[in-house]
Amino acid sequence: MTTTTRTLPPHGSYARANGSPGYRPPCKCEPCLVTRRRRSKLAKVNRELGRSPFISPNMAQAHLRLLHQTMGWRTLAAATNVPMSGLVCIYNGERTKIHRSTHARIMAVQPPPKGDGGQLIDVTGSRRRIQALVFIGHSLRAVAEAAGTGRMRIHAIASGAQPTIQRNLAERIDAAYKQLARQPVPINKFTTRSRNTAKAKGWYGPLAWDDNIDDPDAQPELDPDTDHKPDQFENARHVAAEIQHLAAFNLSEDEIAKRVGRSAKYVHEQLAGRRGPGWRNQLEEAA
Repeated sequence: MTTTTRTLPPHGSYARANGSPGYRPPCKCEPCLVTRRRRSKLAKVNRELGRSPFISPNMAQAHLRLLHQTMGWRTLAAATNVPMSGLVCIYNGERTKIHRSTHARIMAVQPPPKGDGGQLIDVTGSRRRIQALVFIGHSLRAVAEAAGTGRMRIHAIASGAQPTIQRNLAERIDAAYKQLARQPVPINKFTTRSRNTAKAKGWYGPLAWDDNIDDPDAQPELDPDTDHKPDQFENARHVAAEIQHLAAFNLSEDEIAKRVGRSAKYVHEQLAGRRGPGWRNQLEEAA
């Protein structure tokens, strides 16, 4: 069995000077004696002046809530030198008073210019991005590889089983989304399966979201030409793009039909420009 040794506080710190009852006796070196005398003198002066060493936690609580928007608990604990459990209690309003030194350490920390990578944020935008990529035919495994994470993690996010996500993973998913959404979907056994899964679950593609993909209150923008079923229209667009892509490699229409899961007649009319996304609506308008 492996045992860990707790690191002693440095000489001259109050923790080393005062010791820990039942664990470590007070240190009697000169720096620690000076620290203990100063702390004792300060406490005596505060008592004579009627100043309590404890104050209201309200300001520290408000500042913690500001910091926690961009900093995770581990980062906050390291920056304030306050135990994580204590920070959480102050954040949740479970403390009626805190020590002045704790207040000072919390108030001294300023929000970083960029969000902490370990900060937990809302998962909505990441979930929609994964669902959109599956909608156009990318498998969860392909999304996971592009984002540099595991397939089960991507599955948990896409299915809604994970309510929050670390900021650094959300940024990797966003990068994978921008990369894969602009690339032709590879034609393999996972393509149709992924699209069918997305359709069955009611997921939406990239065209359903504009700049509001990260907004939890935003609703998908449906295409009126498809009777409020964006999956049919967008799927047709991607099939059309795949047909044109494969035709550029001089594949026969029969071979293209097998790869995209359509009839040879459909492929022929698509290449001839007589059948594309929304072609039924175009015929109705012409009539």
